[in-house]
Amino acid sequence: MIPTPAQPHRRYGIGAVNYHTGESVVLLRRRKRREEIAELLEALVAKHPTGTVYVAWDNASTHEDDEVEAVVRAAAGRLVLLYLPTYSPWLNPIEMLWRHFRREVTHCELFDTMAALLAATADFFDRHNREPAQTLSIIGSNAANLA
Repeated sequence: MIPTPAQPHRRYGIGAVNYHTGESVVLLRRRKRREEIAELLEALVAKHPTGTVYVAWDNASTHEDDEVEAVVRAAAGRLVLLYLPTYSPWLNPIEMLWRHFRREVTHCELFDTMAALLAATADFFDRHNREPAQTLSIIGSNAANLA
């Protein structure tokens, strides 16, 4: 019998970045299903208790479901979903932040444990939330100049 490695441990980053402030909300989960997407939307509405929250995202199948729709209905008009064209990640600001994250944290990097990877991930996003101007630069936002 040939020993084989166990199923790899995975974590998925599910997140959003505020195009005007540079703040991000990132959830690290074992799965990336509709339930987790709904959890992200709930976190965004909770983070911004007043005003309207606009979410620009792609047409992934996890973005269309009764759970997602329930969060939108519960937000009572405060959550607006904007669907980007298929295969256009350059239009989604969080994709630029993910790219920067991969370059800085995981590119050519082997972590001894999942806990070490999760700690490096948390450090990256905490640091960028403390330095929103850097995040705005990464995502190409000039929102501060528009205000």
